[in-house]
Amino acid sequence: MAIAVLMPKQGQSVESCLIIKWNKKVGDKVKAEEPICEVETDKAVFEVEAPEAGTMLKIFYKEGDDVPVLTTIAIIGQPEEKIDHLIPQKTISVSKGEYVEKQKAITPDESLKKTKLSFADGLMPISPLARRFAEKKGIDFSQLGGSGPGGRIIKKDIEKAISEGEPLVSSTVSENFLGPVKEITVEGVRKIISERMLTSLQSTAQLTLNASVDASNLLACRESLKSSPEMKGLSKININDFLLYVVANILPKFKNMNAHFLKDKILEFEQVHLGFAVDSPRGLMVPIIHNAHLLSLKDISKEVRRLITACQEETILPDELKGGTFTVTNLGTMGIESFTPILNIPQVAILGVCSVSLKPMMKEDKIQFIPHLGLSLTFDHRAVDGAPAAKFLQELNKLIANFNLTDIKLQ
Repeated sequence: MAIAVLMPKQGQSVESCLIIKWNKKVGDKVKAEEPICEVETDKAVFEVEAPEAGTMLKIFYKEGDDVPVLTTIAIIGQPEEKIDHLIPQKTISVSKGEYVEKQKAITPDESLKKTKLSFADGLMPISPLARRFAEKKGIDFSQLGGSGPGGRIIKKDIEKAISEGEPLVSSTVSENFLGPVKEITVEGVRKIISERMLTSLQSTAQLTLNASVDASNLLACRESLKSSPEMKGLSKININDFLLYVVANILPKFKNMNAHFLKDKILEFEQVHLGFAVDSPRGLMVPIIHNAHLLSLKDISKEVRRLITACQEETILPDELKGGTFTVTNLGTMGIESFTPILNIPQVAILGVCSVSLKPMMKEDKIQFIPHLGLSLTFDHRAVDGAPAAKFLQELNKLIANFNLTDIKLQ
């Protein structure tokens, strides 16, 4: 009996997945639990398996399509088997190699209600298929009227604009200007990151405070652990692990920083679910150390290494990338002295860790050059005022400056 293959729901927060590769085509034999395609969420890649053996009878989406979860993407069954009852109401038919959505007919009255769309609030009601088609053809869709549900711009609106001579957007550079040019399509994770960063800056009141802290004790503790017996598992603990531990243990005292801002309310959390930025082959990822305030320094270091490996090997799970209450991003290893981290909304704060550099200080009646660690704290001024944010950074600096292995939960 024929069966519909649904786009699986990967985690509670995932609303759609991008099809990046089909392993099967119509007419191919399929085994039960055999991967038939690969899909991508905002951060991870997964395989969709065949629910049962049979023949691939129908495929409704092509590679590159962004598909809502629990939507029928294919049908598996036996050749010549009737599958009309499994075809979704909003079917997608093939026309000249393109997949086109069948849209609900619009009455003249409804047509009159359509208005020109703009990029107000950073949003544009346009289907992913239409957006990619417009970008491919170089069409400026920001002032087009949409004929889809709710005024949504669909592919046929772009086709109409092309036929009517809509002005092109310059999406490429002349080959005679500055030499050869490589064009890279903004899609998948890169597209999601770009949209989230822009939304973060457009929808929040971000302010960054910069400070530096004496890192002498921190560096001394690091050297002490490097020479510890391998069996204790402490020799690989680094400066970033120390900082994550300190942040996790100070946040319960500053619940206003361990919070989410949700327009009409602020959620302050008792538990610390600490996110940290990772540069992976697929772009920026922010895995979460859940209940970080309960972990020892050794446990945090171990969890950090596990999550980094999962990001690098693209095996990170959706649940390991959500639920963060505060984020730390470290660019210090690249020599960055100061920067402005962007909020991971709806979180109200993010801490940027900068490089360690020598700073002249008056000590014992003479100038000495003391190693200082730079810190950049970005916060949402709608949720936190400047003084409380400064107090948090001040207290954090004190803990770092006075860091001592005898005062912490080492393992």
